[in-house]
Amino acid sequence: MSGGRIGFGAMQLATAGRDRETSVAVLRRAVELGVPLVDTAFLYGGGANEELVAEALYPYGEDVVVTTKVGVTGSGPLSNWRLDGRPESLRRQVDGSLRRLRVERIALLQLHRVDPEVPLADQVGALSELVGAGKAARIGLSEVSVGELAEARAIAGIASVQNRYNLDDRVHEPVLRVCEAEGIDFLPWRPLGEPNGEAIAIAAEVGATPAQVALAWLLDRSAAMLPIPGTSRVSHLEENVAAEQIELTSEQRRRLNQEPV
Repeated sequence: MSGGRIGFGAMQLATAGRDRETSVAVLRRAVELGVPLVDTAFLYGGGANEELVAEALYPYGEDVVVTTKVGVTGSGPLSNWRLDGRPESLRRQVDGSLRRLRVERIALLQLHRVDPEVPLADQVGALSELVGAGKAARIGLSEVSVGELAEARAIAGIASVQNRYNLDDRVHEPVLRVCEAEGIDFLPWRPLGEPNGEAIAIAAEVGATPAQVALAWLLDRSAAMLPIPGTSRVSHLEENVAAEQIELTSEQRRRLNQEPV
């Protein structure tokens, strides 16, 4: 990705009522601040979030990647949604996303989750066919293991992985290391986690917030890292982006990494 190293997750944005105007302002401010990637999904409001992104940002500038995710179907509450990685369903979902985002090609098309009822080869193969048809430029995966990533890469080029990862949740460290070695962007979702004692203490030391320290740690952790924190407030957005300016000392890094002295 070009530009900065902190993206924006649009999931928290209100898509209706008087808060919609605020959501539009947050998205536009994100682009003004040089955020390189805006992450949305069909799941977020059944496409309403995609429509919001388009309202705020279309026509999209060359400096920001708008990415969406497919692989689930349903409507209404989350409890009504289910994984659906059938090729015909993925194709239908992508056509809907193209329409809502007002584009002919999705810059980065992500599989929201691997559907265990459908062979991974069929799911990634369908996304690869969509790339070949000009409906997507690149493919990303979300919540995958090292093995699933390897299987997918044997079928098609994988540009990004979006797994949960933060200071207190490093289960996907092996996946991060593969991404780092192979030049794949790693987009940690829920990147802030819950502030721990070290993050709070170091925030006081550097004159920042614990959330900013958590983001600075992620950026310091790997060159492959592109966090996508979400917020519904411009002030929080600005704080998140400003975390790029925080430089951790080796001692602070050791404490956050929970390494022995």
